Amino acid sequence: MFDFTVETDKNIEEAIQSLEENLKLEKFGVLWKFDIKEKLQGNGLDFDKEFKVLEVCNPQEAQRVLNENEMAGYFLPCKIVVFEKDKKTKIGMPKPTALINLLNDEKMKQLAQHIEDRLIGCIKSSS
Repeated sequence: MFDFTVETDKNIEEAIQSLEENLKLEKFGVLWKFDIKEKLQGNGLDFDKEFKVLEVCNPQEAQRVLNENEMAGYFLPCKIVVFEKDKKTKIGMPKPTALINLLNDEKMKQLAQHIEDRLIGCIKSSS
């Protein structure tokens, strides 16, 4: 599967707050929060769904990955989305291992798996 997604009883803001706290424990920071609903509506488009994208990064891991293979920079920073579907809040991400497989590099696959496991832990703890 390309993604890892969970459902939570938390609302969007509670899920994001919990996610930010759990990411800090793994030394991941939120570089940017992008509110797609706000952006689309700001451009005059009809979009009523809550959909937020968080770009997250662990500087040490980013350095390690880029030192190993610069092409991995195409996949940085990692994205985690928090959105509403069928009146339920979902938290998900594209799996780093799914993306890194495109590089056909065994060492990178191992690094991606390590990062993916940590991010999945953060998402599970936040749901």
